[in-house]
Amino acid sequence: MPSPLISVVLPAYDQQKQLAECLDSLLAQSFRDFEVILVADRSPETPADLADAYAARHPQVSALHLNASVGVGVSRDAGAARATGEYLLFLDADHLLPRDGLRSLADRLEQTGPVDVLLFGHTRRHGGRDWPGGAEAVLAEAGPEVTGPAARPELLGAPALIWDRLLRRDFWQGRALAFPDGRYEEIPAVHRAMLTAGRIAVLPRACVQLRRRETVHPAGSPGSSQFDIFDQYERSFALLDEVAAWQPELEAVRDALFTRMVRHYLFVFDLAGCVARAERPQFFHRAAEHHRRFQPAGHRRPGGREGVKFSLLAGGAYPAFEMAKLSHIAKGTLTGSARRRASA
Repeated sequence: MPSPLISVVLPAYDQQKQLAECLDSLLAQSFRDFEVILVADRSPETPADLADAYAARHPQVSALHLNASVGVGVSRDAGAARATGEYLLFLDADHLLPRDGLRSLADRLEQTGPVDVLLFGHTRRHGGRDWPGGAEAVLAEAGPEVTGPAARPELLGAPALIWDRLLRRDFWQGRALAFPDGRYEEIPAVHRAMLTAGRIAVLPRACVQLRRRETVHPAGSPGSSQFDIFDQYERSFALLDEVAAWQPELEAVRDALFTRMVRHYLFVFDLAGCVARAERPQFFHRAAEHHRRFQPAGHRRPGGREGVKFSLLAGGAYPAFEMAKLSHIAKGTLTGSARRRASA
């Protein structure tokens, strides 16, 4: 049989009981030239029987069983090694695809010809509403041309998500791309792909929906923690230093990568329940140290409230940062109460 165009690598972690819906949305695609590799490790969140049931009923689905609890990164690597498609698409159980999602990707590839990375849009389902993905504006402005990272440095400012892009399998293997241990394992894998890609294309439409607010998959490797994010960005900036030494034009992406790093730290720090209360000062000061170390010359902070947060982080002003956050929350609560009273 000929190889499919797309190999979907799907670790079978199912903490929220969403895996079947994800698989059903894949199997309902109008485009049929794809395979699904379900990777089932020994984690308690992995329903191996469900993976086997789908593989038994659907020829496009195969189940790959791992003999240990290894986490999402190792599972993805194992699935990529088993894949036969021309392109890799990494998904999680809490993703849904519109019926024409894969068709849209295939149509874009017909326009571009072979690319190393095809970056596309997504939406986020939270609180009963759909929200645009964090890269929406970047994708809308990218244009139809196939490009490289130095020509479009703002693409490095998009959230480092592995599941909102197709990656050519030969490129993945040729660059020895893989996921490191720990949480936030997507960060250095995505940045290595983007920094070493020769041909990058964009599709400014949402082809995947995420059904959770968080950007952290719940199945990090054993022993992982929220503090792994700092090691992952260390890897990304070390890689940038390495590639910029022989491709000086890639220095153009440094500011976008730095801004993305700070935004990611602030997002994790602000996300309720993400960083334990007792660990917040340590997390903040680690983030402030990275701000000082990686800030490029001539960097201009964003405006508005976000810029204030950047400034407080740059100065390591943890008490002031927490006070500003409490003040904002209180103001929002009062405003909301007044609005409710006015509409009653």
